[in-house]
Amino acid sequence: MSLQDHIIARIRAEGPMRLDDYMHSCLLHPRWGYYATRDPLGAEGDFTTAPEISQMFGELIGLALAQKWLDDGAPAPFTLAELGPGRGTLMADILRASARVPGFAEAAEVVLVEASDTLRAVQARTLAAHAVTPVTTTDALPDQALYLVANEFFDALPIRQFVRDGTGWRERQVGLQEDALVLGLGPAQPQPALKDRLEDTRDGDLVEVCEALSSVLAPVTARIARHGGAALIVDYGDWRTLGDTWQAVHKHAATDPLKAPGTADLTAHVDFEAIARAAAPCAHTRVTPQGVFLERLGITQRAQQLARGLTGPALNSHVAAHRRLTHPQEMGNLFKVIALHRQGEAPPPGLET
Repeated sequence: MSLQDHIIARIRAEGPMRLDDYMHSCLLHPRWGYYATRDPLGAEGDFTTAPEISQMFGELIGLALAQKWLDDGAPAPFTLAELGPGRGTLMADILRASARVPGFAEAAEVVLVEASDTLRAVQARTLAAHAVTPVTTTDALPDQALYLVANEFFDALPIRQFVRDGTGWRERQVGLQEDALVLGLGPAQPQPALKDRLEDTRDGDLVEVCEALSSVLAPVTARIARHGGAALIVDYGDWRTLGDTWQAVHKHAATDPLKAPGTADLTAHVDFEAIARAAAPCAHTRVTPQGVFLERLGITQRAQQLARGLTGPALNSHVAAHRRLTHPQEMGNLFKVIALHRQGEAPPPGLET
């Protein structure tokens, strides 16, 4: 039996599936789910994230969090956490760079929020030199000051899609047509949560909703509001999404999200306005392009330091990595950064309120 067989059997028994239910099954099914069965990162996987492109990304993130910690009066102990840590590369770079900040490493309790057993094993090897606590949800974060990073985490949270029909909405669902998975629309119904979207949409427009945002962010913002700290969120998307951004990637190329469930990464663009709304009672910064954020933190100067002594292919690769992270035509504008922080306190470096 495959995940596709399992999904087809469910649809036959229960009717069409909501898109968020389908995504959750594809990504996190304990036996056949995408993250349960593989390490998806790198050239041999399906996609590459910023920490895998260059150490500079994690170093600058680490120093930004450490500076915020100093600005907050260096609370101790505190939680240094990452959501969806991948191979642990980003946290390894954060810890290496922040080790230069007096007192930071000694006060930090490192927590990785990860649902995949496969990736937790990889993270343990990457961070074997550090004391790390793995948890599966943000509810398990310690109740103390929190400095957190989430890079390409929220794009993988399951979404629902709704197509406007008059003042109602028809939900996009996964159904069957001659034993093949197909997308269809449910009946038009009112959706109170989308009342504000009637102002900026027309009939036939599609909007996406990520209901998991609140449950993920509520424990994070509660700790920051009570004890201080910040959350740095980096992902692709914009302030308010409109249209179909749901996509599947396999071997670094786009593929059909209904083809071979569980074998491709499923994501959607992140609605940063929804993150800001879910951040209460915390404040949020402006959404800032990744390239601008990294330049403010000094990535060009760091790139020049690392380039000293490099020649040939190594230098070319280094220059290409800097360009990929910052150039507007690459990740520089597609990816955005927002920070959540306590009301009345300064945001992390590189961001403005």
